[in-house]
Amino acid sequence: MVSEPAMVKVWIRIFLAAALALALTRAAAAEPLSGVGFGDSLMAGYQLGPGEAFPEKLEAALKAEGFDVTIANAGVSGDTTTGGLARLDWSVPDGTDFVILELGANDALRGISPEITRDNLDTMISRLEERGIDVILAGILSPPNMGDGYAAQFNPIFPELAEKHGVPLYGFFLDGAITRGDLMLSDGMHPNAAGVDEMVGKFLPVMREYLSSRAD
Repeated sequence: MVSEPAMVKVWIRIFLAAALALALTRAAAAEPLSGVGFGDSLMAGYQLGPGEAFPEKLEAALKAEGFDVTIANAGVSGDTTTGGLARLDWSVPDGTDFVILELGANDALRGISPEITRDNLDTMISRLEERGIDVILAGILSPPNMGDGYAAQFNPIFPELAEKHGVPLYGFFLDGAITRGDLMLSDGMHPNAAGVDEMVGKFLPVMREYLSSRAD
């Protein structure tokens, strides 16, 4: 006859084996966080090769740090906030966990009223929140040729909307590249592949903080 202490050890082993099997099954079934980079040519990767656009390089950098995440590229060159609002619902599929929202540069280049830009971005953030999708807002600054008056209306849009909705803000999407000619294409407005690397490196702390907060 098996002694009682021996039986207890057997049951403990069975329990631990079952718990381990359940944990492994759950880990295998877990899906990566699904993100979308939603923006204009700065997101789309204007004149860059396969895998060189911001969403793809950001995904690779995060995976290298151990984050299980995918980031789809939903950038459209030339897009304004009005265009983004029109395509938001079908460009961001159900099941998306987060969106990096980067729009407004073309609004500023075209001199579109900052109030229109604000309203469009506000509506996009609200729509995504209603769908249970987190937003990480990537800010844009007015180009110098638009003048101080326009900049005074345009530049506060992003920090004010981030505060209103309580979403993470990255102050200036082109930070790290725009002031260096060797990191920009010849047009002076779009980053080259090395410029995207610099942008990704500066964006990573925001993503680390966001992804770590989801794991808590």
